[in-house]
Amino acid sequence: MNDMDKKTDKDILILAIESSCDETAAAVVKNGREVLSNVIYTQIALHTVYGGVVPEIASRKHIEKINQVIRAALDEARVTLQDITAIAVTYGPGLVGALLVGVSEAKAISFATGLPLVGVHHIEGHISANFIENKDLEPPFVCLVVSGGHSHLVVVKDYGEYEIIGRTRDDAAGEAFDKVARAIGLGYPGGPKIDKVSNEGNPNAIHFPRAKVDDNMYDFSFSGLKSAVLNYLNSCEMKGETICQADVAASFQKSVVDVLVEHSMAAVKQYGYDKFAIAGGVASNSHLREAFETECKKRKLKFYHPSPIFCTDNAAMIGVAGYYEYIKGTRHGMDLNAVPNLKLGERI
Repeated sequence: MNDMDKKTDKDILILAIESSCDETAAAVVKNGREVLSNVIYTQIALHTVYGGVVPEIASRKHIEKINQVIRAALDEARVTLQDITAIAVTYGPGLVGALLVGVSEAKAISFATGLPLVGVHHIEGHISANFIENKDLEPPFVCLVVSGGHSHLVVVKDYGEYEIIGRTRDDAAGEAFDKVARAIGLGYPGGPKIDKVSNEGNPNAIHFPRAKVDDNMYDFSFSGLKSAVLNYLNSCEMKGETICQADVAASFQKSVVDVLVEHSMAAVKQYGYDKFAIAGGVASNSHLREAFETECKKRKLKFYHPSPIFCTDNAAMIGVAGYYEYIKGTRHGMDLNAVPNLKLGERI
């Protein structure tokens, strides 16, 4: 079922909450495609000093900020809880303490108002971010989800119906970006910093490996690439050779981009779709976008991607996914819990 199939005299307004990692976010989404508000409180500055997200700090800050963020989202959308149709909330995957803050808040609002509660899968949210600005996009299509914790190649068969055809065997792409950025002295968060400094480097200066997984051509592996970068840095240090930070960053990034593009284009060809989308925090990487733009144009494929604000964690994408779950009849009770290792397509 899509939103055109759903006949209703009244607009469906979803209040969405996202707190799976280090962003406290709330949004109001109208009829699945129109974002009336999207408020995000980011904790990047708090965690930068530690070189990554500290779960306990993230959870405490969510508790401190979540009410403020929800009020701001309602105010920005110029609605009250009386106007809301349902509450959508991320319940997995993610950091368990962080997830629990959002889930507890959503259950409290649902209990106090009687509004239906809809639990949303975080990855489904990232995929659904593509529906916000691309009004013509409808399933089926192939989507690459790349973030700090996930690297998934997914066939989106219908709204809320997915088949994972490829996934990382070890480090996610975003995780590899963070680790390499730390190793070459760029710090956290690694993705945006490598993207920026790569503009000053030569992507062909150093040849780093492109891993293939023998038993599944669509699976990813980035731990070997990360190790190759660390070995290169150690080798240069032992030989007393100067390390060009920009060249290392650009060469590493090219290796990641080449693998992501190759696997994705092979999947689109095999499944015969003319639509391809990307999602997740790494999807905002400018070099990855340019590579997909080029390859999709060459193959006459329609290429979809969210704006950067909808690539990183946000509640608008949860509101979109929550809308499609709501019109399918998905409802959760007060027993909804955080599921940190929730699999895509798994229902609790």
